Amino acid sequence: MTSGQVLDILLATTYADGAQFELDLTPLSKGHARLADPAVFATAKISEAGATVAWANDDDLELAADNLRARAIDQASGVSHEFIWNWMHKHELSLDAAALALGLSRRMLAYYRSGEKTVPLTVGLACLGWEKAQAKSGKSSFGPFSLVD
Repeated sequence: MTSGQVLDILLATTYADGAQFELDLTPLSKGHARLADPAVFATAKISEAGATVAWANDDDLELAADNLRARAIDQASGVSHEFIWNWMHKHELSLDAAALALGLSRRMLAYYRSGEKTVPLTVGLACLGWEKAQAKSGKSSFGPFSLVD
């Protein structure tokens, strides 16, 4: 992250790659009530390395820039790399199994999962579709393949 500006309980961020987001931190303020205090929120500062944002010089009020970016993408109706991580973990899928399930190459899914490449909405929708198909069939199937007969 290269710059940030406080807008009420919204945090406007700009990242080194030029991506800009406006992130609503209201949901986080429920777990960290001090963030809802305008005087505390106004103390937002980016760490020297740009890896975190901290408030009131308090380690308990420090958030990683990549997590903030993932939240902002999710809030903008995008699909973040954390969505991919969480989907794979929820279904106990290896990288190979998840790639097969989604019809992607292992390498491309690794790019999406790491955040190196933007996750297309179609990949997020494929994850949700696969999830629904699993719930309906009760099987672990990957495209034309099935792990359970």
